[in-house]
Amino acid sequence: MRKYSTQEDIELLVKKQRDFFRTGKTLDVAWRKIQLKKLKNAILEHKQEIEEALFVDLGRTAVESYLCDIGTTVLEINEYIHGVKKWAKAEHHFSGILCFPSVSTKVYKMPYGVSLIISPFNFPILLSLGVLAASISGGNTAVIKTSSKSAESTKIIKKIIQSVFDENFVSVVDGGHDIADACLETRFDKIFYTGSPNVAIHVLEKAAKNLTSCALELGGQNGNWCIVRKDADLKDAARKIAFLKILNAGQVCININQVAVAKEIAEEFLQFIKAEFVRQIGENACNNEEYPKLISDVAYQKCEEDVLKYKERVVFGGTGNKKLRKFSPTVIYPVNIDEEIVQKELFCPILPITIFEDQKIDELIRTIEEREHGLALYVFTSNTKWAKKIMSSMQFGGGCINEVVMHLMVKGVPFNGTGHSGMGAYHGEWGFREFTYPKTVLIGRNRFNLSLREHPYSGKKAKLKLKILKFLEK
Repeated sequence: MRKYSTQEDIELLVKKQRDFFRTGKTLDVAWRKIQLKKLKNAILEHKQEIEEALFVDLGRTAVESYLCDIGTTVLEINEYIHGVKKWAKAEHHFSGILCFPSVSTKVYKMPYGVSLIISPFNFPILLSLGVLAASISGGNTAVIKTSSKSAESTKIIKKIIQSVFDENFVSVVDGGHDIADACLETRFDKIFYTGSPNVAIHVLEKAAKNLTSCALELGGQNGNWCIVRKDADLKDAARKIAFLKILNAGQVCININQVAVAKEIAEEFLQFIKAEFVRQIGENACNNEEYPKLISDVAYQKCEEDVLKYKERVVFGGTGNKKLRKFSPTVIYPVNIDEEIVQKELFCPILPITIFEDQKIDELIRTIEEREHGLALYVFTSNTKWAKKIMSSMQFGGGCINEVVMHLMVKGVPFNGTGHSGMGAYHGEWGFREFTYPKTVLIGRNRFNLSLREHPYSGKKAKLKLKILKFLEK
């Protein structure tokens, strides 16, 4: 696979892919399924190399790599393989009496054309090859712009793509912000970006010049909330919250950014969460080989600086190993709901805890709603009726009641954000829909045509036409 280092290189690549798209080969659903199977098999064949790359980039064990990237991507591809034939079928609609005699209309599911997939570092396989599967299922070609931060993962992604696809169909572009901008200056037909809201604004600005359709999967400006009410199963809540905060060292877009705990049980919850961190990862997480690392020195420094600002309120953790780029899960308590640390996305293993009076839960909800919409919301309570009401009325991407993160694993449902946490949706059929657009075609007939639509619109005929039209519109 050649190196794409200039905008001219990328423009030439896009031209080649657009020429290939216009051959109509990708419109064949059977052909798409073959490509998806090739992608799946290549991932499984290179499983060990992927694990090694993820260990170098993020310090992940083989189990965590399979759980978060490899196995999840394979499951995603399987869903496209099994469902694309059904999803791609044209819909048949009755045109209505008003259109008589042309009573047959079809809605075709059309690919956009050449897609650009800009993937992040935190789940470099899932958020590049998993999104690629959605693009392929929709009948598009694709250019994947990988993150420069996860260099080893980029190498194996390139190897996988090169082993199964011609670059005129799928290609990988790596490099820094200059290459990303070169991609964004080039006209694509669909852009799928996963990352931060600030960069997403830049992506939209560039896409607007070509009126390119965009899907954005973002972490959220203010981070994701978790609410623990006084009637919650505290041990269960602590166990699940600790697991999610440890996962990928907190570098997860649907991670818990901060926990709001009912004042009545706050001290008890603190003891449970401390105990769970110790049980799951040990007294000093930085000494545990299974504990992942932060992606870069800059990420480590940001995490360390945030902890130092609140060092007097660190009740657990607070230590790191700069050389290994590991920072222990760190609980900061108590934190006021208006403080800086709970008004930004942390993307690291820091866990601020705010407190609220359980009887004033509505005030907490109002405060959360006044801020930018999160990608996820998690609530722990035995009052399922209340939880369902909150989940059905608040605006956020998705979430769980008495559970964390697992909504991501459910087949047949969308994964998405809203507002500052994103736009568009994918996974399974929703991914197919994201990479296609509906095209309506009425099939006309040349016999028994009605003259209702034609002039004259005055005189006796006009009155009759109007009566008939009003009748047909009922």
